[in-house]
Amino acid sequence: MAKSILLAILKLLMILIFAGWVSLWLLKPTNLWTRKWKGAEDSTRPTLFGYYGLDFAVYTFPVISLAIIGLVYLNLLSKEPLRRRKARSSTIGFSNPVIVNSFVGVLSCIEILGVFLFILFLAWTYYTRISNDFKNLMPIKSLKLNLWQLKYLRVATRFGLLAEACLALLLLPILRGLALFQLLGIQFEASVRYHIWLGTSMIFFATVHGGSTLFIWGVSHHIQDEMWRWQKTGRIYLAGEIALVTGLVIWITSLPQIRRKRFEIFYYTHHLYISFLIFFLFHAGDRHFYMVFPGMFLFGLDKLLRTIQSRPETCILSATVFPNKAVELILPKDPRLKYTPTSVIFMKIPSISKYQWHSFSITSSSNVDDEVMSVIIKCEGGWTSSLYDMIQADLDSNADHMSCIPAAIEGPYGPASLDFLRYDNLVLIAGGIGITPFLSILKEIASVQSSSSSSRYRFPTQIQLIYVVKKSQEICLLNSISSLLLNQSSSKQLNLKLKVFVTQEEKSNASLGELLNDLSVIQTVNFDTKISNYAVHGLESPLWMAALTALTCVVFLVFLMCFNHIFVSSEKNGGAASEKLVVRREKKVPKEKTPSSVVDLLLLSSFIIAITCSTFLAFILRWKRLKKAIPPVSQKQGKSAEPRQVEISAFEEHEIHFVGRPNFHDMFSKFPNETEGSDVGVLVCGPETMKESVASLCQLKSQGFNVGAEGKKPYYSFHSLNFTL
Repeated sequence: MAKSILLAILKLLMILIFAGWVSLWLLKPTNLWTRKWKGAEDSTRPTLFGYYGLDFAVYTFPVISLAIIGLVYLNLLSKEPLRRRKARSSTIGFSNPVIVNSFVGVLSCIEILGVFLFILFLAWTYYTRISNDFKNLMPIKSLKLNLWQLKYLRVATRFGLLAEACLALLLLPILRGLALFQLLGIQFEASVRYHIWLGTSMIFFATVHGGSTLFIWGVSHHIQDEMWRWQKTGRIYLAGEIALVTGLVIWITSLPQIRRKRFEIFYYTHHLYISFLIFFLFHAGDRHFYMVFPGMFLFGLDKLLRTIQSRPETCILSATVFPNKAVELILPKDPRLKYTPTSVIFMKIPSISKYQWHSFSITSSSNVDDEVMSVIIKCEGGWTSSLYDMIQADLDSNADHMSCIPAAIEGPYGPASLDFLRYDNLVLIAGGIGITPFLSILKEIASVQSSSSSSRYRFPTQIQLIYVVKKSQEICLLNSISSLLLNQSSSKQLNLKLKVFVTQEEKSNASLGELLNDLSVIQTVNFDTKISNYAVHGLESPLWMAALTALTCVVFLVFLMCFNHIFVSSEKNGGAASEKLVVRREKKVPKEKTPSSVVDLLLLSSFIIAITCSTFLAFILRWKRLKKAIPPVSQKQGKSAEPRQVEISAFEEHEIHFVGRPNFHDMFSKFPNETEGSDVGVLVCGPETMKESVASLCQLKSQGFNVGAEGKKPYYSFHSLNFTL
């Protein structure tokens, strides 16, 4: 009870902070805010806190505090048992698909509302700014512009503020360890599309901003004078031009045509974001930079913590090669490491590439396997094909134990709770390698229901697994859950029904059991673990990361205040004594301004020092933890589970269909007869066309169309899982 109250308090606090932060953005374009804010900055300027402290506290710290409180909230939420719903939650309908389109994908009501409000905010900001500008047009001394040129230049300038608003949110969706989107139940792989939308919008606004400014300089014959200026104070134009070109390079190489065919180009050019952010700082100045600084602050800390967490490298224990060019890897795991179903890890194999990371769904359950975790990889791309060739070469050598393959692991990253399994019934729809997250779900449900603590959890008791494959040889990926498929007749807690659809093969004489038993083409290789016996320890606790984030924030402010006091506070106007005298007599004397680039460098230096200190502390604590307990990796542990022969007759209750795709409408119509009209959770992982097809069906149901049997009105709730290779 006390934990539930604390969760409610933290949730309310986060809502209030977020509402306050949004209010700042809404008020910022108004004249009222401008007047009040200038007065507040002037009043804090002579204090140790300074205007920079005020900007950080008002613009930057709310988002950082959300991350800190959110980590505490997720830590408590992960320890809450999953309870059965007494009534359907009013918010479930908001997460169901409303728009299903091949261009934008599947959008829920909450996503549409969020996009609409953000567009409304951009329109409000632009209208307020440009209307004030047109009322108070002032000629620019350095540029002799007529009225239309002056107005167009103001229009171009205000487009830069829209790009700034997009940049403020750009890095938040791709956080992993400090993930803010996880508070909304959105995992990293799903939130990447928001990063893509924001990045595209930012580049569009920035291009209009920069291109229009260059156009005005050109028609007024000042382009040579203005384009190459790195002025002492104010906007540094050259820095803005460099930032724009860098951003365009990043965006162009991120297009699907390049990202899918030339992943290495996309990956390496994406790291130009460091140059982009630095030159944006020099162009916009520190006051504007505090608006976008929260994302940079959290992303920088998150990136370095992930780098430390992936050290030292571990070794792949064994690999199983399936006939459909899929590979199952077995990795050593700290027995204390627990993760939720549908979790993913990021893997780097230095012998293939020293810099590339790829995400894969975990197929094992931490409740079943204490010392190992497994992933299944479909080897279709360049990186995965290199891995397949490496393992196949070891198999062809016919040695008992092959040399170790070092691998760096980030994660696991997964949902903090299992609310997506709160339904009485589940329909799991997988396409090809999309079966991987469902393997972990089924193993987790089976292990919890068979344990003595199963009364604390409320998992579904009736599950339909619909598996769509191109070739029948892909069915062998189900071998790890063959025991669950066999025990249906004797199991009273879990009723699992499997329906397999083979789309590109004629009807085979072999039954489902015979196809699953065809293990002659499955090969396994065990690797030597003498080089490294480190296990995957996983992420640090959320409370630990919250404390480190708060410490980094404090260190940053301390160094920023010290640097500003040393380099900025003592202006060149006769020393500190004359400054006090001027203040006392309320007289103004001209002062030589500190160059804008100096102030920007101080902000950047403070950030780098704070991140470095926190990284060093994290490294020391991590090293001590590993030194205390390094779980030994034995050869027995390294051996993968041998594929098992199963009794063919036990698969008679399951179905297999050839030549044709599943008719989801008919399946959903029959399902209510088996579920007694209760709520049904629909989880889909596979190609986008499959997701859109199932989402459209759930959309029809949510709009009132009866896709179920007469008299039976189950509620279908759609969930799209990450499709990772």
